[in-house]
Amino acid sequence: MSRTGKKPVAIPSGVTASIEGGVVSMKGPKGTLSIPMADEVTYALEDGKLTVAPANAGKRARSFWGMQRTLIQNLVTGVTEGYTKVLEITGVGYRANAQGKTLKLQLGYSHDVDFPVPEGIEIKTPDNTTVEISGIDKQKVGQVAAEIRRWRKPEPYKGKGIKYRGEFIFRKEGKKK
Repeated sequence: MSRTGKKPVAIPSGVTASIEGGVVSMKGPKGTLSIPMADEVTYALEDGKLTVAPANAGKRARSFWGMQRTLIQNLVTGVTEGYTKVLEITGVGYRANAQGKTLKLQLGYSHDVDFPVPEGIEIKTPDNTTVEISGIDKQKVGQVAAEIRRWRKPEPYKGKGIKYRGEFIFRKEGKKK
């Protein structure tokens, strides 16, 4: 039994939900998001709540049940509040600067890295060592953050690189004299 799947998803005021054509759509103040419906799960929209239930007693239906409910909750959160990931850059001379639709990164390479900002994502640099990535799609925000972090992952000796805010980097001791 899915404990997550049992809870109905509350649709707040200002958000409209629709189930049609094999797609669950949410429209809110920040925009519109949708996901395809899984065949293994049944969806019901009644008095401001969207409920998800397995279509049959099979293992596949039960495993999709909680995941689909979480994906629908992510749609509601995305169109009302949005999602934000913060990256911190550590290292001498390592900088970031948002310039229109590109993020310019100086990460110790012989050239600057120009990262094109995808559609639906907003990138801000409050200072030159912090990058804030925000948008309404949780998956897209996380993917963009991972792609930026991939340019220079934090290394375990000095901790230089790009890390998520709150991420702990296990540091190694190094050589002893």
